[in-house]
Amino acid sequence: FSAEDEYLRHLTYKGAEKRYEEITDTVRERLDFELAMINKEGFPGYFLIVQDFIGVAKEKGVLVGPGRGSAAGSAVAYCTGITNIDPIKYNLLFERFLNPERISMPDIDIDFDDEGRDSVLKYVINKYGEDHVAQIVTFGTMAARSSIRDVGRVLKLPLNETDRIAKLVPDRPGITLSKAFKEVKELADIKKNGPELAKKTLKFAETLEGSNRHTSTHACGVIIGPDNLIEHVPLATAKDSDLMVTQYEGKIVEDIGMLKMDFLGLKTLSIIKDAIINIGKGHQVKIVVDEIPLDDAKTFGLYQKGDTIGTFQFESDGMRKYLRELKPTDLEDLIAMNALYRPGPMEFIDTYIRRKHGKESVKYPHPLLEEILKPTFGIMVYQEQIMQTARIMGKFTLGGADVLRRAMGKKQMDVMEEKKIEFLEGAESHGIDEQKAMEVFGIMQEFANYGFNRSHAAAYSVIAFQTAYLKAHYPAEYMAAVLTHNLNDIKKITFFIDECRRQNIPVLGPDINESELNFTVNKKGEIRFGMAAIKGIGEGAVKDIIQERIKEGHFTSIFDLTGRINLRSVNKRSLEALALAGAFDSFTDAHPAQYFYKEPGEEQIFLEKIIKHAAHIQSMQNSSQVSLFGDDIGYETQTLPLPQCERWSRLEKINREKDVIGFYLSGHPLDDYRIEMDNFPNISIVQFKDRLREFRNKGELIFGGIILEAEHKSTQKGNPYGSFIIEDYSDSMRLALFSEDYLKMKHFLDKGAALLIKARIQLRYNSEKDFEIKVNSIHLLSEVLDKLARGVALKVKIDDLDDDLITKVANLVTENKGRCPIKFHVFDPIEKISVEMPAMKLKVKPSTFVRSLSLIPEVNYKIS
Repeated sequence: FSAEDEYLRHLTYKGAEKRYEEITDTVRERLDFELAMINKEGFPGYFLIVQDFIGVAKEKGVLVGPGRGSAAGSAVAYCTGITNIDPIKYNLLFERFLNPERISMPDIDIDFDDEGRDSVLKYVINKYGEDHVAQIVTFGTMAARSSIRDVGRVLKLPLNETDRIAKLVPDRPGITLSKAFKEVKELADIKKNGPELAKKTLKFAETLEGSNRHTSTHACGVIIGPDNLIEHVPLATAKDSDLMVTQYEGKIVEDIGMLKMDFLGLKTLSIIKDAIINIGKGHQVKIVVDEIPLDDAKTFGLYQKGDTIGTFQFESDGMRKYLRELKPTDLEDLIAMNALYRPGPMEFIDTYIRRKHGKESVKYPHPLLEEILKPTFGIMVYQEQIMQTARIMGKFTLGGADVLRRAMGKKQMDVMEEKKIEFLEGAESHGIDEQKAMEVFGIMQEFANYGFNRSHAAAYSVIAFQTAYLKAHYPAEYMAAVLTHNLNDIKKITFFIDECRRQNIPVLGPDINESELNFTVNKKGEIRFGMAAIKGIGEGAVKDIIQERIKEGHFTSIFDLTGRINLRSVNKRSLEALALAGAFDSFTDAHPAQYFYKEPGEEQIFLEKIIKHAAHIQSMQNSSQVSLFGDDIGYETQTLPLPQCERWSRLEKINREKDVIGFYLSGHPLDDYRIEMDNFPNISIVQFKDRLREFRNKGELIFGGIILEAEHKSTQKGNPYGSFIIEDYSDSMRLALFSEDYLKMKHFLDKGAALLIKARIQLRYNSEKDFEIKVNSIHLLSEVLDKLARGVALKVKIDDLDDDLITKVANLVTENKGRCPIKFHVFDPIEKISVEMPAMKLKVKPSTFVRSLSLIPEVNYKIS
C-alpha cells in the first residue's frame, strides 16, 4: 500500500462509524493516540496485512475469534475488524500490546476455526508469494524415556529390555533421569550394578537427555517477509509442510527482526460453526455469532447452575462449583473467573464471591485505586490493574507501567528496585506516605506473579459465553457439534454422551437411513451418531452412501443397499463396520448375526456373499448388454435366502459395537449390574485415577467395573503377579496384585469379569512422593447384593400407599425370604415428613427382592 498510515487511518475511522453510535472525544482521542503510536513504531503495514486476511476469511465463511492476547486492547484493531472486543467499553489497555518502552515485539495472534485456517493460509501464500511466506521450525528434545530408547537402539540393547528399562522412568511431566534414579530403586540398581550394556545405555542417555533430537514445523507460527525470505533467514524444506520452513526457531526469528504471526486453529470455533449449521437445519434459525446478546438471562442461568459441561473455558468440576457459588450476572463476573481460576489467584475466588454477595466488605489498598478495582471488588486480578495502579499512584506512563509489570512477573530485581524508587517518588507527590506506598507496591508485586491479561480473559470469555448461549438455547444441536469435534478422544466422547443423557437428549447409534457424516440432530431432537466416526469406513464411502440416499431415497434392506451403492468405495470392510456398529438395525428383515454367519465348512461370511452377488448384478447392469431385438436386458437386484442362526446376546452385540465405535454406545456391560453400581461404590475411577495424592487419607475406596484385559506374569525373581485393566462408566485404569494378594485374588482376573473392588491409597515402595492403589478385596458384582447388603430401606409417598401396593410388596417379601432385614418409610413430600413404620422383623434375599422391587416405580429403595 502507498501511504500505509493514511490508509489505516481511513479504515479505522470508517470502521469506527459502524462500531460506535457516535465518535465521541473519548473514542477519537483513543484512536488518534493508537494510530500515532502504530505509525511511530512502523506497524501500519502489519495491521493492514492482518486486517486484509481476516476480512477475506470472514468473506469465505471462516469463523474468526473475537481476539486473543493483548491485541484485544487495541481500538484500532477493533475498528478495522481484526478483533471484536470493544477495548473502551471493557477498559482494555493499548499499552499492554504496544508501547515504545516494550522490549519484545508485539504480535497479533488470530484464532480461526480448524477447517478454515488452511484456506486463510493459502490466501496469504497466493497474495504475497511462496517465497515471501514461511513456517517456523521447532526442535524436539530427547526426554528421559526417549533418550533411553534411542541409545538402547544404537547400542543394540535388546528391544524388550530397552522398553522395560524405559518404562521404569515415572510417566509424568517434568521427570528427568536424575530424578528417576532417586525415586526408582530398580532403575538406580541397573545404573550401578546392572549388565554392562544396560549401564552404558543409562550413562549415555543421561548425557544426551535434553539434546535436540529432531525438527518439526510450528503448529501455527508463520512469517511474511517484505521480499524473498532467503535474503533474511536460512530456509529448509519440511516433510510435513508444502511451505519452506525457517532454520531459526521462533524466538531467534523475532530477534533478527522478522515479524511472526500466529494462525491458530481453535476447535471451539469449529464447534460453534457446526452448531450454527445444525440449528439452521433443524430450526430454520440463522444465528450470527457476533450478534449473540451478551446479557442473555437464560445463558446466565446456565452459568449459575454450573451447567457448563461442553462449553469453552468453564467446564471443569472446580470451575462449575465456583460458578454455582458465584451466580454470575454479567460478563465482568465471567472475565474475572476466567482470570482467577488458575494456580495462585485461585485463593482469592472465595473472597471475590463473598464480596460480590455482600458477605464481606470491599476493601481497597488506597482510595485512589477504588475506580480501577471496583469491578473486581478490591482484588487485583488483571495485569492491567497493576499497570493502572502504577500510573495513578506512581505517576508512571502506561508504557513504563507495563515494563514494571513485566519486571515484577519475571522477578527482575534490578529493574524492580529502580522502578520502586520511581513509584515511591510518584506516590509522594500525591501526599502518600512511604509506608503506605511500600504496602501498595508489595501488593502489586504479589499479584504480578499471577495477574492475568485482562484483554485475553475478556476475549475468551466472549467465546465462552457464545458457546454457553448455544447450549442454553439449542442443547441438542450444540452437543452434536461438541461430539463431532471430540471424535479422536474416546474418554471425552463417552463423557459428553453422558452429559447429553443427563440433559435428556438421546444419543442414538448410527443408522444407514438417518446418519450423516458427523453427529446430527433428527426431527425428534435426538442426536444421531455420524457414520464417519465408525472405524473402518472412510469419509468418501459415507459421502457416496448419503448421496445415493438423497438421490434415490432410503435403503430398504441390505440387498437394496449393496445393489445401489458403489462397491468400490463402500467396500467389504466398510459394510462390515456399518453392520457391527448397528447401522443396519433398521432393516427389519435381518439381524446382525446373520451378516457374519458362516455355513459349516465355508470360509465366507454371509455378508461377503451378498457383496459378491451385488457386484455381479452391477457388473451386468454396467455392461449395457442388449438383446437381439435391441431391448435392454434388465438385471434386478435379487435377494439371497437369509441363513438361520441365533441372534447375538446383548453383551456380544455391544462388545462388537465397541470394536468399531471405540466405546459403548447402545449399552454397557455394567448395565446388568446397575443396582449394584448405584448402591455399593463410593467413588468412580475418573474421580481418583490421576489424583492419588488427594485421596490418600480418604479411607477405603470402593469402585466397580469390568475387566478389559488381564495378565498373569512373573517378576525377574520368579514371583507371580497379576496386572489388569478395569473400566467403569467413567474411565479405565490399570491395577496390579502382588505376593499374597495375587494368590488370594488371582481367580477374579478374567477378561469380562464384573467386579467390586475395595482399595486404599498408599505410598509406593521405596518412594516418598509416588502413590499407588492397594487392593484390599475383590467381589463379583453378581454376588455383592447377597454378600454385602446389610439392609434394605423402602420409601413410599403417602399418596401412593394403597392396598394394591402393600399387596405387591408383601408378595415380594414372601417370595424372596432371606437374611437381610428391611425397613419401611412413608413420607409426605409437601410437609417434608418421613415416618418409619414399626419393625416387622422381615428379612429378604436382596439379589432377587431388589431386582423385583425396582420394577415397582412407586417404591424408592436404598441398600445399606
